[in-house]
Amino acid sequence: MKAPITFEQFVKNPTMAVFFLVTLAVGYLYIDNRMNYTSQIEACSKRTIYLEGKVEQLSMRLHKSDSILARTAARLEILNELAGKE
Repeated sequence: MKAPITFEQFVKNPTMAVFFLVTLAVGYLYIDNRMNYTSQIEACSKRTIYLEGKVEQLSMRLHKSDSILARTAARLEILNELAGKE
């Protein structure tokens, strides 16, 4: 593969050669950063799915707990009424 800039061109115009190298470095960093963000998004997506499942489980447990509490309160009220009549 032939290099896009030769040593002779670098010696003649070092500013443009450094600019070319900086452009390559910035391009590499951009692609690397993009890949990093993609992996972070995937990790966050997996974690979000996991946490949504946990929220669903806890919501079901809370609903069950509320139902049990309502039944117990109703029974306690009935027992208190029966105890008060005697």
